Amino acid sequence: MTDTTRPNSDPDGVARSATSPFDQPTERIPTTDDDLGLLPTEQIPTYATGSTSDRGPFASDVTPTEELRTADSYDRELASALAASTAAPAVVPPAPQAATPRGTLDLGLLVLRVAVGALMLAHGLQKLFGLWGGPGLDGFEMFLVDAGFQQARILAYAGAVGEVVGGVLLIVGLLTPLAAAGLLALVINAWCVRQAAAPGLQWFAPDGPELEALLAAMLVAIILAGPGRFSLEGRRKWATRPHVGSFLALVLGVAGGVCLWIFLNGVNPLV
Repeated sequence: MTDTTRPNSDPDGVARSATSPFDQPTERIPTTDDDLGLLPTEQIPTYATGSTSDRGPFASDVTPTEELRTADSYDRELASALAASTAAPAVVPPAPQAATPRGTLDLGLLVLRVAVGALMLAHGLQKLFGLWGGPGLDGFEMFLVDAGFQQARILAYAGAVGEVVGGVLLIVGLLTPLAAAGLLALVINAWCVRQAAAPGLQWFAPDGPELEALLAAMLVAIILAGPGRFSLEGRRKWATRPHVGSFLALVLGVAGGVCLWIFLNGVNPLV
């Protein structure tokens, strides 16, 4: 290694030492570990299972990863995994369903109920009190006798009161399937009376059962569709979404009307 320091002269010829940093002697390149001040890079720390003092300089920073887990630890982990796999699944409640838009359906059911209920109420008041030129109870009883009914007095009271009560329940929308089913039984017998009054199958009024058939169809529609929201029972589920209960009410109404005609009259209305 040569010394690069050389004298420098100023214009006066006086020799001066170099002041440039590039004119300083080149530093010696470190060649040993002592020069670097570090541990040897080839020294690999060892991990022992003994005491902390026997583990070398990295004992306080490194945990022993080479220790084998015992059989008890495996048993505990296996038991935990089995318990998790056999645990009962959590029950998640279903999300609440949004209300289905019904449009003008409830308004249409209200009009249908009020129209049929008002008509049946008026006929019941005619039979019960003789209003609006009605026959009254006595006249209604004689009509049933002429039509061939047994127990005409009881049927006169039951029919007149049934039309009044059923008509009111339809108007307000209370116990709608049962009220409509009771009125349907009465209308079925009125259809049979009208049909049996003349031989052969009749239809058009005033001799045919045109009005009775129309009333029966409207009552069936009310039973199957429900009263709608514009009623006293409008908040009940079956009032807006009828299901099996409405079908059973329809079966009861039809069966009641047919049985009433068969057991208390017995005439074939189609002959």
